[in-house]
Amino acid sequence: MLEPVKYLLQHQRIILASSSPRRREILTSLGLAFEVCTSLYEEDLDPYQFDNPADYVVETAFNKVNEVSTRLQAQPNQPDLIIGADTAVVLDGKIFGKPNNKETAFHMLEQLSGRSHTVVTGVVLQSKTKTVKFHESTKVFFAPLTSKIIKAYIDTGEPMDKAGGYGIQGLGGSLVEKIEGDYFNVMGLPLHHLCKEILQLYECLQ
Repeated sequence: MLEPVKYLLQHQRIILASSSPRRREILTSLGLAFEVCTSLYEEDLDPYQFDNPADYVVETAFNKVNEVSTRLQAQPNQPDLIIGADTAVVLDGKIFGKPNNKETAFHMLEQLSGRSHTVVTGVVLQSKTKTVKFHESTKVFFAPLTSKIIKAYIDTGEPMDKAGGYGIQGLGGSLVEKIEGDYFNVMGLPLHHLCKEILQLYECLQ
């Protein structure tokens, strides 16, 4: 998947509509040259107005891409591809966003303790002629966590900018017993699915 994607996107202007270090890391691993243009979209959608969390994250990702696309319209060198994504942690139908304080982070992690939850990422690819929307889900199993472990993890500061209050690629990975699905999806961008959709988008443009 890697070489075909690198080949078809060479010499193209690629925009990542996200400031997420994890998403930047994943795209960099593909060897792609890209620019970061953080979306200014306020992410004010009500997730419970959607039939399921997947529809919510896809629509949020679309709005991020649309905001960036609109903002860059005045530039003479238009992007060939804009990539946007949104990730949510879902437990018992409830969506966990980023905790806004230590108390919220503790409550989130306490609920995730000893249980499985789903991480859903919505992705939108916008070329000059076509927009593609898709999502990926990964099941994550947490170990039972004591209050002492949760507080110690929160004190590292890692949970505060991550959906669900943890980062699997960091210290939060020590809280995870196993996963079912794409590890990169939990980081914020499903790598294999992304490559597959880019290749299909390229074929559609031929």
